[in-house]
Amino acid sequence: MASSAYQKFYRQFTKKILNKIVSPQVLGDTQTLENTINDPDTAHFPICYVIQDDSTSNKVLIDNETEKRKLSPAFAPLQLSSDYQEDDSFITLEPTKSNASAYYPDKIIRLVEFLLKHPEQDVLLIPTTILWGRAPENEDSWYKALMADAWAKPTGIKQALNITLYGRDNYIEFHQAISLRQLINSAIELTPNFSPAHYVVTELNKQFNGYKEAILGPDISDRRNVINKLMTTEAIKEAILNESIHKKISINEAENLAHQYLDEIVSDFSYSTLRFAEIALTKLWTQLYDGIEVHNFDTVRELAKDYEIVYTPCHRSHIDYLLLSYVIYNRGLMVPHIAAGINLNMPVVGQLMRGAGAYFIRRSFNGNALYTAVFKEYIYSMLNRNTPMEYFIEGGRSRTGLLLPPKKGMLAMTIQSYLRGNSKPIAFIPTYFGYEKLIEGSSYIKELGGQKKQAESLFGLLKSIQKIEKVFGVVHVNLGEPVFLEDILLKNQAPQHVGLHDEIPDSVKASVNDVAIDILENINKAVVINPISLISLVLLNAPTHALAEREVLVRLEQLRNLLKHHRYDERMQITELSNKEIIQYAMKLKQVELIEHDNERWVKVSDLQVGLLKYFSNNILHTFILPALIAKVLKRNTEQQHFKIIKSELFSQVIAQYPSIHKAFFLKWDETQVDTQIECILEYFSAEKLIDIDAEQNINISKADPKIRLLSALAHLYDVNVVKEAEKDVKDK
Repeated sequence: MASSAYQKFYRQFTKKILNKIVSPQVLGDTQTLENTINDPDTAHFPICYVIQDDSTSNKVLIDNETEKRKLSPAFAPLQLSSDYQEDDSFITLEPTKSNASAYYPDKIIRLVEFLLKHPEQDVLLIPTTILWGRAPENEDSWYKALMADAWAKPTGIKQALNITLYGRDNYIEFHQAISLRQLINSAIELTPNFSPAHYVVTELNKQFNGYKEAILGPDISDRRNVINKLMTTEAIKEAILNESIHKKISINEAENLAHQYLDEIVSDFSYSTLRFAEIALTKLWTQLYDGIEVHNFDTVRELAKDYEIVYTPCHRSHIDYLLLSYVIYNRGLMVPHIAAGINLNMPVVGQLMRGAGAYFIRRSFNGNALYTAVFKEYIYSMLNRNTPMEYFIEGGRSRTGLLLPPKKGMLAMTIQSYLRGNSKPIAFIPTYFGYEKLIEGSSYIKELGGQKKQAESLFGLLKSIQKIEKVFGVVHVNLGEPVFLEDILLKNQAPQHVGLHDEIPDSVKASVNDVAIDILENINKAVVINPISLISLVLLNAPTHALAEREVLVRLEQLRNLLKHHRYDERMQITELSNKEIIQYAMKLKQVELIEHDNERWVKVSDLQVGLLKYFSNNILHTFILPALIAKVLKRNTEQQHFKIIKSELFSQVIAQYPSIHKAFFLKWDETQVDTQIECILEYFSAEKLIDIDAEQNINISKADPKIRLLSALAHLYDVNVVKEAEKDVKDK
């Protein structure tokens, strides 16, 4: 009795202290949990909050949050019947201090025994993760970064330091409810020779490790041990032997070479580096951008526990590396290990990148069997540790703003490693970056003008950093529809296992190709129509890259209406600025300027920005290329046939030309779906009175000059970006 009174007093005392100095961040949406608790089918079952470690401060924080969110109170007695009651509604997976030698917590044993006797009863378990120093937005101290939570259970002293250092920088997540009854039933079926408590504790710990891995990444050892472990794998030992035989060198020399390759490749992941990078990047983004807008991140959060996550973004700027990791970290998931070109392994910068999870890859290693074997084994080891990964599906940065054809080397190695076994199912996460200005803008303009690409260097990086006082607008990160590897392997009837030395079947090669194309198509689905890309598309398809302001406003409205009527994809984001605000915003970023012409105001692309605005217009070109093709066919045929074309003939001509733009622009519709899209676009043209369709299914083009101008602009869009490029390709060949 005295002990119970003391515990209650201690809890109340701790609560008063924590309420003053601790303000946790709750990640994820608790709405699903609230719905479960209030569901008539489950509302009558008691709630238990499950934590891994017995910590009074953590329990108090959880109780505070349940109170704020009107969830079942955590410190309320757990009442199962008139003769069964627990003091509170917590389950701690580690045995209590008073019974530290026990294999399983006393409370779990009691609950299991009660439910075995009362099959009509159940208890809903709510696993709850709590970490200190994992909510980074207010961290400004290197020391605090060093002390933040990792996998190890904190000592009493460290927990006291956590409370002192991270009063406003800690993280809580309430996970989905788990039925204790279902766990017991599974235990009886799967492990009949063990106490059900064994299965319950084991499964709950697996769940927690999954949650924690999604947030902190796998429990990895230091870099030296990773390299030493890889050197002992059968694959690398065999590759060393083959190198020795083929190159006629000693085993020791071949081993040293393999070790050098691993030393060149392997990351040197460090939580302290990660925290330090977050502090620095927060200050950088604040100075560089007006904001970072992130879309569709919840998709990844849901997948992270059950899938190996492989981020496959487009590549438009060196900032891409930093930006995606920053976004992921700030939303409570573990940053991925990133494939970086060996050219970025510069002094100082390279080590910082390694510390944040970068591993370095040569641009080409054809003919180097030992390097290939070493690198493949490293990829395989990361998948085995369920390490989130990232690489750019295009390989290098796009210099045009259009998606580049996929480079499939990393993708093929990932899929082959998966087929060797011991990995979670893989979900590829296509990611779209939408910039309004680029740090590398000036160098891009020079390269587009024919100047040779400049090699990366520390000096070049420092020159870029000098620009941080400039305004670069808003950057958008839109996470696309996931691509699930298992679905594509199944579609291609690929084997579920391919050994290290097995020949790669054609079905696996087809799967690599399909995954690559799906990733690029899904990147384009996640397109962001920002103000700069939209006004660029309008002005760059006008003579001299200038239009009367009234004409710009009309054209912006027409294109926005087209996007609303023929929405490219549900994940697409469209700027909410008004048409006038778009012009003002582009002027603010010094991308366009106003001039007087013919006694009215005209909007003109700034002379120095033509190349870059072409880049930004290309970012969104795929959303308009099918309407542009239709406009081209309409304009060409109606000019020849007195403003009239038979509808079926238009369909026939567009469908015949569609495969070329489908391939070039990674469009989402296959050839069986395109006729529906043509119909939708014609409906828009008709609604805008650009055309009308008579009873005989003749399409009549409007003769009104403003209407013809819009169709002409769309047709010109097709001419410039498809016809002329095709002619250029033929000439180059």
